[in-house]
Amino acid sequence: MELKRFIVNKLILFFILSTLIAAAVSLIGSAFDRDASIRYINLLTPMEYAALCILPTLVSYSKHELSPKALLLRKALSLLLIEGIMLFIAFQSPAIDTKRPEVALAIAGSVLVIFVLAHLFLWLKDSAEAKKMNRDLEKFQKQHELPGTDS
Repeated sequence: MELKRFIVNKLILFFILSTLIAAAVSLIGSAFDRDASIRYINLLTPMEYAALCILPTLVSYSKHELSPKALLLRKALSLLLIEGIMLFIAFQSPAIDTKRPEVALAIAGSVLVIFVLAHLFLWLKDSAEAKKMNRDLEKFQKQHELPGTDS
């Protein structure tokens, strides 16, 4: 994959992650700490987490097409790294009650769900682009068909 497309995909992933993380933080926070209040600066937290989660996905970059096995291994490695980063942050934060196992499990589970949803959204986007390219190619081929030839 060319570097420009890779960077654009990472920017798209950043915004997808920011949205999903904001939803997860809201759900987990309201489930485990209903009475907490947040300050405006805390609204940036999902974007900070998203930026940190983008870093491990850089292991998937390759100038050449990866085999399905290599791609799967790199995706699994990035998931493990993301889980590690997010759990490290959770256990270091005095605001997150990680002494309660259900809180740590909710965080780990939400990371997995967000990872799967983000990749699903990216796949849907790529699938739509591929279908459009195929339609455009088909239209181009019909327009440039030589007279007297059967396709």
